[in-house]
Amino acid sequence: MYLRRITFFLTLPRVGRLRRRALREGALDAPRYAGGVPTIQLVALDLDGTLLDTRETISPANRAAIKRAQARGVRIVLITGRGADAPLAFGRELGLTDPIICAHGALTKDCPSGRERRHIAVPREYATPLIEFAQEHRLDTAVYTGERFHRIAGAPRYMDDMQGPLWVDVPDLTPLAEHDSTFIRFFGKTAVDAISTQFSGMPVHFKFETWGDFEELAITSEEATKERALTELCGDLHVDADRVMAIGDSRNDVPMLRWAGVGVAMANALPEVIEAAPFVTTSNDDDGVARAIERFVLEPREGKKRSA
Repeated sequence: MYLRRITFFLTLPRVGRLRRRALREGALDAPRYAGGVPTIQLVALDLDGTLLDTRETISPANRAAIKRAQARGVRIVLITGRGADAPLAFGRELGLTDPIICAHGALTKDCPSGRERRHIAVPREYATPLIEFAQEHRLDTAVYTGERFHRIAGAPRYMDDMQGPLWVDVPDLTPLAEHDSTFIRFFGKTAVDAISTQFSGMPVHFKFETWGDFEELAITSEEATKERALTELCGDLHVDADRVMAIGDSRNDVPMLRWAGVGVAMANALPEVIEAAPFVTTSNDDDGVARAIERFVLEPREGKKRSA
């Protein structure tokens, strides 16, 4: 027995015809939701393309929804592929007191203190050849170690946040292999193709992302994923998976969207992400996070009824 994919917000002005069709088609197994959606105790929020709009800001509606959820005792956990600085800053800005998960699940920190709870580095036996190969072939690479991104001096900067004290220019990447690398990023098609070909059999986690025409590959330990980090954190907090709502837009969000009791894809997500998620909200420029929190967290607690 199957239910149709549930698209709970019908007005999606920023979604094209193909994307609208993708939201309405597909199916999900009925048994999981046969008794209705359980009471949500924790909301896990991706940052880019999800909580943040295209200007990389948090909308007033998203802020208000998060504040209302917190007031009702719901935990809010930011979970992102970024380094620790941005999610900690946004967490403090929102007044969050639950841990944040960053570096694609390789690093978990308390918020607002920044105290480290969990760190899974790329094993040095794998990080060393990756870094040495990148240096030898002058691949566009950023090594995240000591909570700083290290790049070859003069490398191009593709994003606004690739500057400041957290981005360090170095003449040579190879000495970094002597330190624990939380994750290693490779920018552009040339670097992505070279690394994915040369090290295709290496037992690490390859995370491919596209930003328009731009390609990026992030490599972490095999054990460092958003889903695993969230699973471990929820165990620490004594929150069952069925009581978690996870919201995201990227390929690396898919496992946690499937794991959570309520998995929600953004309307601006890639088609394969939308297809993988049981629920779809509006885009990051249309308060998608606020709408999901209203629908699955606030309305059930306030006794409001709404048809799907």
